[in-house]
Amino acid sequence: MIKVLLVDDQPLIRGGFRALLDIEDDIEVVAEAGDGVEAVALARRHRPDVALMDVRMPVVDGVEATRRIAADPELAGVHVVILTNYGLEEYVFHALRAGAAGFLVKDVQPEDFLHAVRVAARGDALLAPSITRRLIDRYVSQPRPVASATALTELTNREREAVVLVAQGLSNDQIAARMVISPVTAKTHVNRAMTKLHVRDRAQLVVIAYESGLVTASSSGRRSWS
Repeated sequence: MIKVLLVDDQPLIRGGFRALLDIEDDIEVVAEAGDGVEAVALARRHRPDVALMDVRMPVVDGVEATRRIAADPELAGVHVVILTNYGLEEYVFHALRAGAAGFLVKDVQPEDFLHAVRVAARGDALLAPSITRRLIDRYVSQPRPVASATALTELTNREREAVVLVAQGLSNDQIAARMVISPVTAKTHVNRAMTKLHVRDRAQLVVIAYESGLVTASSSGRRSWS
């Protein structure tokens, strides 16, 4: 059973998402919160698999709430998915940096929404609709933090290759096919890279891949991989 925490300051929006989730046999909404402080407290109480987090909220916003959840070792199993109406605003990327696993626009189709919850719960892939790719292109297209590039030296060549493919949006099975290895070995490469780079999930691997220059985005929107 996938446990979900709904976080939004608008009860009608929470109610709409809850109506979608409640009819699914494998998903349970364990709590609802209307601000970031309440969200963190409920995350600690219920330990949900997925926290669906609005960004703009009173008291504490979704970015800060995400940062607090990501910083708590006891909440390592909580995958935060940012919910937004606002498309490519910079704060969405700040949420990814804070530790969010990905984000969804609130007008997402119901079947895509449910699929995203299941994907986030298993931590198998970055939630990467086209708007997420454009967001990463916009805010991470130029190499910046030297620390990220230095951290990559800890990786083996095969682990670096796996990180590139994660940044490309591939699942473990797809990475295995591209690298001509088993899915289990692909997952091992990805997990070891996450451990060495001290990141919570695949979303953070994508951020590091772009910030370090391992993956770059050209002005035409096409990507190149180092």
